Amino acid sequence: MVEIRKADINDAKIIAHLGRTTFNEAFGHLFREHKDLQEYLTITFSNSKIESSLLKPENVFWMAFWNGMPVGYAKLKLNSVSNFIDSSNICQLQKIYVLDEYLSMKIGLNLQRTILKEACNRNFEIIWLSVWNGNARAIKFYERNSFKKL
Repeated sequence: MVEIRKADINDAKIIAHLGRTTFNEAFGHLFREHKDLQEYLTITFSNSKIESSLLKPENVFWMAFWNGMPVGYAKLKLNSVSNFIDSSNICQLQKIYVLDEYLSMKIGLNLQRTILKEACNRNFEIIWLSVWNGNARAIKFYERNSFKKL
């Protein structure tokens, strides 16, 4: 069974681990040198960096659990303006990361629905995201769920 809940500072180590693992699963093959991948993961998903991000008032994180085990997380950045969108009342879906073995269980969709509900509850006009154009799986996921390319 899937459970989604807001994350707090006490979840930083789990989110850091999930971030490292899911990024490696999705993009690790793109790094020519293993040491470059490890350096990137160490910098990007350090406990202190995740703790700092969790403490920022404009960031809202959720964690996804499958039968009580953490299997993914998502991040929404509030009031995140974009040069491509003519509105100031917008937020950004920054991350939805789910462990590979749980992708078929619609956990990403549950996280996305949670983010969209939060954005609506906070009266944002627009929610935007960016996706690496080589990430066909993510692009297909977002297009299936009514996001449009600009």
